[in-house]
Amino acid sequence: MTGQIGGTPDPRAGVPDIGGVDIDSLPRFAGDSLEEYYTPMMSGAWALNRLPFSVCAGYWSGLQQVYRMPLLTRRQNVWMSLSPMEIESQQIGVDAACGHVVIYGLGMGWAAAVSALRPEVERVTVVELDEDVIAMHEKLDLFARLPDGAGDKVTIVHSDALEWKPDGKVDLLMPDIWLDMVSWERAEEVREMQDNVGAEAVYFWGQELEIARHLAKDGTSIDDAGISGFARKFDLPLIGPGTQDYAARTRAAAKQWIKGRWLDGTDVPDDLRSEADDLQDD
Repeated sequence: MTGQIGGTPDPRAGVPDIGGVDIDSLPRFAGDSLEEYYTPMMSGAWALNRLPFSVCAGYWSGLQQVYRMPLLTRRQNVWMSLSPMEIESQQIGVDAACGHVVIYGLGMGWAAAVSALRPEVERVTVVELDEDVIAMHEKLDLFARLPDGAGDKVTIVHSDALEWKPDGKVDLLMPDIWLDMVSWERAEEVREMQDNVGAEAVYFWGQELEIARHLAKDGTSIDDAGISGFARKFDLPLIGPGTQDYAARTRAAAKQWIKGRWLDGTDVPDDLRSEADDLQDD
């Protein structure tokens, strides 16, 4: 998962332009209760480290100061971090977690751990294809260190997210297997996953961006009715629609993170255009 850490101010890269920003005036990110569970280590091409300080944009919130942020990289790519963007972009899913939760993509294990800590959750199955990521978690031992034995709910399965099938009912499916926030045919991939799982509810990473891209391509307003239409189109029992200010949050995330990567032929609405869209038009 790339693009959430401050750096070169390229509008198409999704990193914040902090030129002219009074950094001292920015709010300080509250962080997450699991931050201290992450210690630097290597596993194959993967590295778990901490970034002493950065300026990060949220998924739908603004710039924030972030200290001692854990992040997972594979070579030069940041796949996950405990940044404002990462937390906000998964919070709706973990807040709705109950019963049997299936997560595609282990990453840093944050979503699995936070879900397991919820009393409403009975079990968490994490499907991960990369053996080095699994080996890293064997050393990290994150789940075993969770309070009150919550980690006992978590099972890691070595398998392909597009092939794995459950052995029983799944209450929530949360796919998060992509490096970037926007990828082509993501909704179609999630539909294929759901065909195998048959979950009662689905929340996938970057869901709001995918909704915005499809609705904008169709010339449909990004409002409650339009979002419900997207869910019907792909026959997905999405959570998120119906939560507080969901349409407004979807528009905010789209303007902040799509960065010119609209579906081909889209007439981008003026209120969703970013500097990256202007560069795409040149």
